[in-house]
Amino acid sequence: MQGERLLEGLGVSVPDELLRVALSHSSYANESGGVSNERLEFLGDAVLNLALAEFLYRRFPERDEGELSKIRAVVVSRPVLAQVARRLGLGEHLLLGRGEELAGGRERPSILAAALEALFGAVFLSHGYEEARGLAERLLGPEARRYAAERSPDYKSLLQELGQRRYGALPAYEVVQSEGPEHKKVFTVSVELGGSRAVGRGRSKKEAEQAAAKRLYLDLEEKLDG
Repeated sequence: MQGERLLEGLGVSVPDELLRVALSHSSYANESGGVSNERLEFLGDAVLNLALAEFLYRRFPERDEGELSKIRAVVVSRPVLAQVARRLGLGEHLLLGRGEELAGGRERPSILAAALEALFGAVFLSHGYEEARGLAERLLGPEARRYAAERSPDYKSLLQELGQRRYGALPAYEVVQSEGPEHKKVFTVSVELGGSRAVGRGRSKKEAEQAAAKRLYLDLEEKLDG
């Protein structure tokens, strides 16, 4: 059955028919006359948000609700969910229509993130909230702890991973300008990857590189989703 190896690696079980739905993109469902994973995605999104809210509430008793909401928003964002899905090899198990397959759908961030949410929905229906919560903590707990410290994704790492995976190359950074007195200097950094370029500014080179990496990463992800 499609996805059995994936489930074995996660240490969970889902009935074959439900797993098939979780892995079925709408393009495949339209061609085959089956059911897409969109309803499971809707359910999984709610389960995942609740599971992470509980995890963050228990893990960070010193944080207020505003901080916890920001951390959760980052962890359930499309870039992070797609990154986790790629680490699991989820893309190779997807059921896609012919057109979506040819268009590179197995690497499309929106499809990967949606399929991961659908998988959480399937686990919830099969075993209940506790099993789904445990899976959420195993897969996304490390991301939550990391982003709780950083407050935002490490876009330099995300861009580097995208470059190696998609282009077989690393991003190239260059300081193009620094202005202002030493104690209030502002840096402008450019980054290039895959024929695309973006610019970011910051109070340090590191901050400017992160800003540039964020712009380019989101631009490239949007192109992949286009």
